[in-house]
Amino acid sequence: MILVAGATGLVGSEVCQRLTRRGEPVRALVRATSSKEKVEALRSSGVELCVGDLKDAPSIAAACRGVKAVISTASSTLNRQPGDSIQSVDAAGQLNLVNAAKDAQVERFVLVSFRRTPGMSFPLGEAKAQVESAIASLNFTVIQASWFMEVWLSPALGFDYANAVARIYGPGTSPISWVSFRDVAEMAAVAVRHPAAARKTIEFGGPEALSPLEVVARFERIGGKPFQLEHVSEEALLAQFEGATDPLQKSFAALMLGYSHGDAMNMAPVIDRFGIKLSSVDEYARSVLGRAAAS
Repeated sequence: MILVAGATGLVGSEVCQRLTRRGEPVRALVRATSSKEKVEALRSSGVELCVGDLKDAPSIAAACRGVKAVISTASSTLNRQPGDSIQSVDAAGQLNLVNAAKDAQVERFVLVSFRRTPGMSFPLGEAKAQVESAIASLNFTVIQASWFMEVWLSPALGFDYANAVARIYGPGTSPISWVSFRDVAEMAAVAVRHPAAARKTIEFGGPEALSPLEVVARFERIGGKPFQLEHVSEEALLAQFEGATDPLQKSFAALMLGYSHGDAMNMAPVIDRFGIKLSSVDEYARSVLGRAAAS
């Protein structure tokens, strides 16, 4: 049995789908307050549901009973409910899960984390580092994902492809290995069984490192429309980071600064080792522009 924490989230729901398609027995940790539609989608795909909350240690201990592997994608950043915070979910909540996994003698622990800019300390990064350290005594895999294209190249963060308007954080000249959350989910599903993933931290990005300005050029070519650009200066981002008192705001400001600094990596060794086909920015652009044109 594989327990998936964060099962109704962006990555977690995709992990559940990919595991069930492989014929794996999956137990999804869901909350009483989780979206009924998302819970029903999990149920209809054959996933066993377990009601619990990372903030409630006894419920997590119950969820881990009889489990051989845990995949945790849980975070308070995108889907937040009352009582959720970086401290309560990404730090203390995840540590509750690690402790429960250790007590239940879980054989594998796969954590979906993210790439951090060296020399920059912020609450979400510190929480992830704390959990990564806590699972070091287990048979762990940490997947440190680069910037999600479906999040950072979306209207929610100012990349409004339907109206050909893009917000660029910093100068937009530093390449990033934009990655699809679906590929991160695939890597998590593969890592549970793959011996090469055991006791490893896997830096995980997309197939091609492109600067934000190069991304815009790809969208312009594929969509046939010139984009209007709005630049947020690095000075403004730094002021936002230094002035933020809310941990989530400070963390998002840090991520925007990380974006402005870039995050290019060579994914060839990971592709060769795990046989994962990575989605490109061009494929993403065709998909979202096609949907926007059809709507």
